[in-house]
Amino acid sequence: MAATRNAHTVWNGDLMTGSGATTLDSSGLGTFDVTWKARTEEAEGKTSPEELIAAAHSSCFSMAFSNMLAKAGHTPDELYTTAAVTFVPGTGITGSHLTVNARIPGISEEEFQKIAGEAKTGCPVSGALASIDISLDATLAAS
Repeated sequence: MAATRNAHTVWNGDLMTGSGATTLDSSGLGTFDVTWKARTEEAEGKTSPEELIAAAHSSCFSMAFSNMLAKAGHTPDELYTTAAVTFVPGTGITGSHLTVNARIPGISEEEFQKIAGEAKTGCPVSGALASIDISLDATLAAS
């Protein structure tokens, strides 16, 4: 079954001094201020497209990894995933670096790394970001 999710942004002014607000319509979870300065300098309480992409990538990877682990007979106690999405003005989004720290009882380091790598490439958001470099650091904590 296909699912479509919606958000919208209202922008006022020019790129450098203007501002906007992005609303998560499907979930109704909120409206978030966006500015060029938040995108290229300090966030100062505002978000950016890259932060929103990082949220999407970290959550998608965690879901894909959890599913692949279950198919291999493992249930994680915890997957703590971060995504760092890099934006270079004049170039665009250049990469997303995933970091996962996991507690998974009964899995070997080798199997953990193999499944983590498969989740990195198998996550639908990774597929959507295929034109950029995606890297992964995966750490298995002792259970």
